[in-house]
Amino acid sequence: MTIVVPRDYHGISALESRQVQCVTSDDALREDIRALRIGILNIMPKAQTYEFSLLQPLGRSVMQIEPIWIRLRTHAYTSSDQTHLDKLYVSFEEAVARSRLDGLIVTGAPVEEIPFEEVSYWEEIKRILKYAKKNVASTLGICWGGLALAKYLGIDKVAYDKKVFGVYKTVNLNRDHRITGEMDDWFWCPQSRHSGIDDAVLERERDKGNVNLLAHADGAGYVIFESADTRFLIHLGHPEYEPERLVEEYNRDAAKGRADVEPPQNVDLKNPANLWRSHRTEFFTQWIKYLHDSTSY
Repeated sequence: MTIVVPRDYHGISALESRQVQCVTSDDALREDIRALRIGILNIMPKAQTYEFSLLQPLGRSVMQIEPIWIRLRTHAYTSSDQTHLDKLYVSFEEAVARSRLDGLIVTGAPVEEIPFEEVSYWEEIKRILKYAKKNVASTLGICWGGLALAKYLGIDKVAYDKKVFGVYKTVNLNRDHRITGEMDDWFWCPQSRHSGIDDAVLERERDKGNVNLLAHADGAGYVIFESADTRFLIHLGHPEYEPERLVEEYNRDAAKGRADVEPPQNVDLKNPANLWRSHRTEFFTQWIKYLHDSTSY
């Protein structure tokens, strides 16, 4: 349960309060194990604030994790602290030049209502995914990041009239799968997105042997699936979220007067509860174990 961070990283106390041990690079080198280098392409608004959302579940693994924070060259990051980005983040080219990545995470981004071809950094994303498909054991896409991975595979998203929003009862479809198999037969999973992929489209892709479908929720569709070669793992939910994030997003959208955003399902706006913590922990833990088993040498 160890995360490798700079000595002055802003989130150390918060991570350690959640039983995540933080060590410096020098400390890590003294241990007789190799940290897994996981690239995190963070495109979420207020990037610095979102970092904890991923470090907390990553840090629950027994493996030692070295997060490599990656920024896009073609994205302005106007809502993020530029000093923090300059200090901690590197370009994808810099990340892979230093040493290979054992895994890659592509986060969500607030552009899901925009066609991919109109997203200013889509060409850069495609170049990164092309490299990752050949050189990274597993790339995990979360929410829009997952939709981006699917688009790269030739599976496009569709926009919804109403936002898929809330916490959904989700069915585990493959008890033999190396990552999702030991999750509960059904589990709760948060969703927050204006677009997705039609069930019929994914079922056709499954029948053609292009994807493996791993989890489904009524009202949210296929939530988890992967490419047939297992290089791309797609989770269209937000297992990394805390419940307060759903409340914040609803209040934000309500303040904008968005008629297509209803109160999140199965969320008490006054006293939100986390119903998916065990799913989050199991999902990330097994993904990390898969990276270790795939890249150990």
